[in-house]
This record gives sequence, C-alpha cells and structure tokens, in this order.
Amino acid sequence: MGANLDITQAVAHGSRLAQAGVRIGAPASAVLRRTAFAIEADAKALIVAMDAVDTGDMLNSVTTEITGDGRSGSMSAEVGPTVDYGIYVHEGTSVMAGRPYLANAFDRQVPGFQAALAQLAAAGT
Repeated sequence: MGANLDITQAVAHGSRLAQAGVRIGAPASAVLRRTAFAIEADAKALIVAMDAVDTGDMLNSVTTEITGDGRSGSMSAEVGPTVDYGIYVHEGTSVMAGRPYLANAFDRQVPGFQAALAQLAAAGT
C-alpha cells in the first residue's frame, strides 16, 4: 500500500522545474528524497501515536523506495508498508475505524515539499 493522492500543485511546481533545466536536478532530487524519508518517519511515528502497534511488523515494514535520480528528469518515491494488512489498519474495516497514518504523514509533509520546489523554481528562472 502506498499513498496515491492528488498532488496537483506539486506537479505544477515540477513543470516549472523542468522548464528551468538540469541545473536544479540535484537540488530537486534532494528535496524529493528528504520529503519521502520524512513521510516515512512521520508515518512510523503516527503508527505508534495511533496505537497501531501489535507485533511491530507493520511499523518495521514501512519503507521508502526511490527510483531514478533526477538526472534524466524522472524520479519517484513510494512510501508505504509491505505487510498485507497495512491497508486495513489505514482505511479501517467494518469493525475497526481507520487510522490513516500514511495519508496524515503525507499531508503534513507536502507543504514543505511544495515550498522547497517553489524556491527551486524561482531560483531557476
């Protein structure tokens, strides 16, 4: 399970970054990496805070996978648990309320990501 959320503003900033050229590839790459690992850390902290730890398997399964390095203009990060039941804890079931640790972590980190991309885009123009 990974976060699949609307990031329209981030895409708009990314478009401006692409127009600015390769000179900001490394800084943009660093911003994405930093944000992805911040989301991972925040999600793990929220799992604990939301009392969603039983054996620790889900907590330990939350990882970040980064593909690409920004030099080719293509880079992505996926953050989420690898255990099958992560989605049920996150979204809830008919007998258990959801504990949206990943969505909340994403929502808390995206404003900083957008601000950092906006700064890079402004500096690149």
